[in-house]
Amino acid sequence: MGRKLIRRPVGKVTGADLSPLLNRLFFGRGVTDSAELDHTLAGLAPPAAMAGLAEAAALLESCVTGSRRVLVVGDFDADGATSVALCVSVLRAMGAPHVDYLVPNRFEFGYGLTPEIVDVAQGFSPDLIVTVDNGISSHDGINRANKLGIQVLVTDHHLPGASLPAAAAIVNPNQPGCQFPSKALAGVGVAFYLLSAVRAGLRAAGWFKSRPEPRLADYLDLVALGTIADVVPLDRNNRILVGEGLRRIRAGRGRPGINALIAVAGADIGNVTSRDLAFGIGPRLNAAGRLLDMTLGIECLLSVGERAVELAGRLDEINQERREIERDMKDQAEIAMNTEVRDDVVGVCLHHPDWHEGVVGIVASRIKDQVHRPVIAFARTASGDLKGSARSVPGLHIRDALDAVATRHPGLLRKFGGHAMAAGLTLAADDLARFSEAFDLEARRWLDDDALENRLISDGEIDTDIDLALARSLIEAAPWGQGFPEPVFDGWFEVIDQRLVAGRHLKLKLRPEQGRSVLEAIAFNHPYLLEQRRAHLAYRLDVNRYRGLDSVQLIVECTDLV
Repeated sequence: MGRKLIRRPVGKVTGADLSPLLNRLFFGRGVTDSAELDHTLAGLAPPAAMAGLAEAAALLESCVTGSRRVLVVGDFDADGATSVALCVSVLRAMGAPHVDYLVPNRFEFGYGLTPEIVDVAQGFSPDLIVTVDNGISSHDGINRANKLGIQVLVTDHHLPGASLPAAAAIVNPNQPGCQFPSKALAGVGVAFYLLSAVRAGLRAAGWFKSRPEPRLADYLDLVALGTIADVVPLDRNNRILVGEGLRRIRAGRGRPGINALIAVAGADIGNVTSRDLAFGIGPRLNAAGRLLDMTLGIECLLSVGERAVELAGRLDEINQERREIERDMKDQAEIAMNTEVRDDVVGVCLHHPDWHEGVVGIVASRIKDQVHRPVIAFARTASGDLKGSARSVPGLHIRDALDAVATRHPGLLRKFGGHAMAAGLTLAADDLARFSEAFDLEARRWLDDDALENRLISDGEIDTDIDLALARSLIEAAPWGQGFPEPVFDGWFEVIDQRLVAGRHLKLKLRPEQGRSVLEAIAFNHPYLLEQRRAHLAYRLDVNRYRGLDSVQLIVECTDLV
């Protein structure tokens, strides 16, 4: 079945001197006033409205000036890794004498500041534990730290549960009562705001009169990478953070670890885009946390010279291994969808005894994209439990849906947490069938037939010549990403030539119906030729770089629009 074509609304962005095409793109993404397109740092939401920030900053300032030992405890994904690297780098640059970090191994300790990881942390003799990208649900771990006499400062962006943990300070824009306007900050964005407040406090106290004051803007490459990799919505605040970070990377001011990851991903530093961060650099960094230990990724971000290049190469190798594992798991998941899952199921649960728990999130995402249903993929842990990774579709807030299941079925979920579009959970192995039924029923409460329709949202047709200059202008027009998606167009083309590449990608030569130029195009994971010589296609504009030459290329998103 084809995808239903929906075109974005058309209107006018007031006060903006934009081309008709850019006006259409921005209005279609909810921009109505030119002020929303100011992506300079001056437009960042002020920190004053962030609950708990002043108390948290004062706590960290006392550690910097009082030589207290700080231990940063992160998460094992790219947001967590960039958050750790940001905090460690900036605190050391501010003059903090004792800053270490610790990341729980996914397979030994699981997610968050658990009591077990606090016991490991005790070996660092910290006066203060700072959590980044986790901690808002770590009641037991924080209680353990308090019992040991270790203060805990929580920085997180995940949705809290019914109560907050007993931490010394909490910074999270999603905690109750927080008036900070950007609820979409990634963990690394929350950490950046905290460090900005710490620097302001130290500056007011005269701390930097005898030592250099770090420029926090120089660390926005980390913020951009973590924000894009965590797939949080790019509201205006996040677009500012990402745009400024990309600008610094393109100008050659990125840190060596990020530059090395860009190189192994085959991207061009001078023209790096948010798509490069999302699909090139982020997965290589995430691979360490998925298969081994995110310490490797953090060390890459903190390293310089040949060490950064060496670690980036190792991360690239691990990512290749991850791809092979993912390919096998995806094949098994597709078989299960065809043989084990009823056609009328709305909330899909998949499990295979051999699946790798570090890769189930990717598999859930891939199947979700295929079936346009919320999907949870489960793997068995070393303890015998099932750990699930959930991916959702618009219309179903997956964390709230899991909360509803937990409320209706007390004791069924051992733990869960997450966002609107992604979440994690743990079940007893014997409870999978019961949970699958409960999750499907809950999904039906959220999603009607209209929400389950597989749609493709288009920015319409391009009525000008498609050339390299146009492609570059669109790529550079804004940081594109989740909630502010990269432009997708549709139009009719004459198929001049087509062939399969590597047996699974369709390479095309196309002539726009109202144009004369022949354009190169590729449809990834499209292992069959088009039957008609005239095709209605949805596509993105891309710049193809080959042997030092740039050319415009269409990335075909859909060949069967209805």
